[in-house]
Amino acid sequence: MTAHYDLILVGGGLANGLIALRLKQTRPELNVLLLEQSSRAGGNHTWSFHDSDLTVAQWEWVGPLVGRRWPRHRVIFPGRNRTLDSGYASIFSEDFATILSSTLGDTLSLNSMVIDLSPTHVHLADGRRLEAGAVIDGRGAPDTRHLALGYQTFLGQEVRLSQPHGLSVPTLMDASVRQDRGYRFVYVLPFTEDTVLIEDTHYVDGPATDPTLLRDNIEAYARAKGWTVRETIREESGVLPITLAGDIEAYWNATEGQPMSGLSAGLFHPTTGYSLPHAVRLAERIARQYDLRAPALYSLVRDEATREWQRQGYFRLLNRMLFLAGHPERRWKVMQRFYGLSEPLIKRFYAGRLTAMDKLRIVSGKPPVPLGEAMRVARLTHPEQVMAHRTATQRSEHES
Repeated sequence: MTAHYDLILVGGGLANGLIALRLKQTRPELNVLLLEQSSRAGGNHTWSFHDSDLTVAQWEWVGPLVGRRWPRHRVIFPGRNRTLDSGYASIFSEDFATILSSTLGDTLSLNSMVIDLSPTHVHLADGRRLEAGAVIDGRGAPDTRHLALGYQTFLGQEVRLSQPHGLSVPTLMDASVRQDRGYRFVYVLPFTEDTVLIEDTHYVDGPATDPTLLRDNIEAYARAKGWTVRETIREESGVLPITLAGDIEAYWNATEGQPMSGLSAGLFHPTTGYSLPHAVRLAERIARQYDLRAPALYSLVRDEATREWQRQGYFRLLNRMLFLAGHPERRWKVMQRFYGLSEPLIKRFYAGRLTAMDKLRIVSGKPPVPLGEAMRVARLTHPEQVMAHRTATQRSEHES
């Protein structure tokens, strides 16, 4: 007999995990199943966010997931070293997996390989067919057919040092390092007095990475700081999409009514790649939704994603200036200039809540990229236009 559920969540990552937790908290009567193909939900990640990204009410239920929280953070550039009085927090996937397991019990199904799904059913590799009022697909990055993207690629190592590192706050961007193929910075999170996450991060045009190079960069960074690595505790890596342009209607029309969550739904900050605040908001919207059948959930997610897309047009403009205007090795100047702005503006930027005056302030004054090139890329709002610009730029660089 085919098993039936109110809701099936495919993929045990951040977005679907938060949906499952919120439904368990607020609507425990629902029959919800979370499917994860590996032996542990959550993968191998550190999800971070700014204190001001969440409301007080959201902190009440998200707070227990937080593994480390700092009252301030800092950024470093060749011409700027600044500490900001803005809180920062991290959720560790190992803690996330433990809480999911203890809270969801047997409604979390691990080692469950999905070979096919639709808005209302799932086929598993073991031959089972599961049906539901709706199936939410929370696996993977967005389909790029209708999007033009840049990429944030990274590799991080949590290491134990032979001596205390002396850090009290995280460094979100240390761009004083050698630039390479695009905007590069090192991200540093101090966990205990002798353990720290060192992450080598690149804003580049393509998703390919060279793990050996990134590991060498981390080793060189630690050595430059005078740190001796005694043990590498774990390693994580990833590729986050950075949105430059797109056709949002065509993107969603191609999904054929399939409810989605997380990156595949386009729910992430278009410039930073941070997705936790969006995942929290989606989880709350779904928990408040009375009708959890597939058509209603599809409309809910599509509406949420489309509204975010419309709000984020200015961020995509900034991304095009970062990725398409000027030389890749000088992209850091854009971010250095940004971090010279007021702290309240920077907080609103990360929270995705810029005012009209904020937008004007960001682009006022002497631009960090050539003005003519900035004006040209500002008009590239369709993916094909971005691709044509990239092709022309690459041809010109090759000929020169």
